[in-house]
Amino acid sequence: MPDTVEADFIANPVISGREDRYATINIKVDAVLESWRMSLFSYEWILPDGRIRAAGELSESERPKRQTVEDSLKRRIALEMPILGIGLMENVEIGSGRATFLTLAAHGCKTMPVHVPKTNIKEFAPFLA
Repeated sequence: MPDTVEADFIANPVISGREDRYATINIKVDAVLESWRMSLFSYEWILPDGRIRAAGELSESERPKRQTVEDSLKRRIALEMPILGIGLMENVEIGSGRATFLTLAAHGCKTMPVHVPKTNIKEFAPFLA
């Protein structure tokens, strides 16, 4: 994928009715990915050397999620924006849309629109595209 995402995005339904609590920003995928590596859940998608697992290396529970995103990309179906936040260890956490974020990152996506809580907007300054 080139610098801009070759996908259409829609609002994540998780924020429905709470849109006033979230901001939509464009982030640098590599910077977010580097921060997310500190997450307790990153091992499911990230290898020890920092590479994103290939589809065949994912667990049986994660593989179908990636396939769904891959299928949506091929069919040009709009993807739900991931929801990011700041975790207890002050790293980025992916609250919703992990498969979307990581599949696009695996395709070399450089920037992506995401939702973040307005209370965390200052913490996302280093990740803005």
